[in-house]
Amino acid sequence: MREFKRSDRVAQELQKEVAIILQREVKDPRIGMVTVSDVEVSRDLSYAKIFVTFLFDDDQTAIENGIKGLEKASPYIRTLLAKAMRLRIVPELRFIYDYSLVEGMRMSNLVTDIVRKDKDRHIDDE
Repeated sequence: MREFKRSDRVAQELQKEVAIILQREVKDPRIGMVTVSDVEVSRDLSYAKIFVTFLFDDDQTAIENGIKGLEKASPYIRTLLAKAMRLRIVPELRFIYDYSLVEGMRMSNLVTDIVRKDKDRHIDDE
């Protein structure tokens, strides 16, 4: 049986709570539809990296504006987290855009294209 560190449990709970807060409470138009894909909490629980993706993943300017909106809303989000979670110290939040999902989709599309081209080439050979 694997033991979970406290920071892992706090990260999991933070991910859930931040997602709810972003969905219901934060009304900044720069943010729009946002997904919390992961949370990493420092061992002393004083810092949290919140990894996010947006609905408009293809526009770099919109992504930067979304992150700025989240940074601006950070103190408000921390206040709501303090009410929702029983923590002595609510971690300082840093929002980071999660490129891994976009990269994964790009890789998947590349593989699909290669498989299709290979299949077409084999049909031509016959």
